[in-house]
Amino acid sequence: MLQTNHEIKKVVHRSLSAKMIVKRMLFILVGALLMAVGLEFFLVPNEVIDGGIVGISIILSHLTDVQIGFYIFVLNLPFFFIGYKQIGKTFALSTLLGVIILSIATSIFHDLPVLTGDPLLATVFGGIVLGVGVGIVIRYGGSLDGTEILAILFNKRTPFSVGETIMFFNLFILGSAGFVFGWDRAMYSLMAYFIAFKTIDIVIQGLDESKSAWIISEQYEQIGEAILARLGRGVTYLNGEGAYTGDDKKVIFCVITRLEEAKLKAIIDEIDPSAFFAVAAIAEVRGGRFKKRDIH
Repeated sequence: MLQTNHEIKKVVHRSLSAKMIVKRMLFILVGALLMAVGLEFFLVPNEVIDGGIVGISIILSHLTDVQIGFYIFVLNLPFFFIGYKQIGKTFALSTLLGVIILSIATSIFHDLPVLTGDPLLATVFGGIVLGVGVGIVIRYGGSLDGTEILAILFNKRTPFSVGETIMFFNLFILGSAGFVFGWDRAMYSLMAYFIAFKTIDIVIQGLDESKSAWIISEQYEQIGEAILARLGRGVTYLNGEGAYTGDDKKVIFCVITRLEEAKLKAIIDEIDPSAFFAVAAIAEVRGGRFKKRDIH
């Protein structure tokens, strides 16, 4: 039976959607497993905790001898239902998947040998592994901690930002570790939290963080051609006007990676050292011709 173009498009759209769902589930699985590794192989055996629901779960597990996987699942359940109603179905289901995998994985890994008994090494490497895992989950639309959902809801009703609310909760939880594990472990916990926080940023933004560059120069054509030839990046010429002089100006706009910034500065200094040059970080780049062109 012949299919119409409309029917074919619907089938293609469904297959792409299915691929996206499978990809999201796969990366949430990997992220949750990495977080479990960071917890059970590094942090928990050395009495170093994380923030949020996971941190509370570690403290409760220590006080009651019940595995942290149980507390992670139970304490996150109310936030799953809140997130489902207030934020969205996809986010809530992705979060539930991540929390279930994390709970099961921590239970499985709990009795395996730890990788180090040195609290400093455990703090550094545990924070990195945990941060990579959490960053992957967040990047693919999920969450592993209900305090993020709570912070989003607080943000709607209070003057505090999501980041400020999360920071307040985590400082309270990490401070509580001092009464349970000792103040040296609380300080290690703060270090682990900071390392994980920075690692999450790197994973979400990527190592090749994008930056926008704005250049105003009389030699705009030479600079634009040099960027095309030596960086392989596309450029856009914009029309501008000097507010003081009223002169027409050509503005070069291009998007580069953080690693290409020094090379771009060298190009500008070589062609027009007096050129105006401004750079700003970009959270995300899509479409257009940002993909790097081959340089021969």
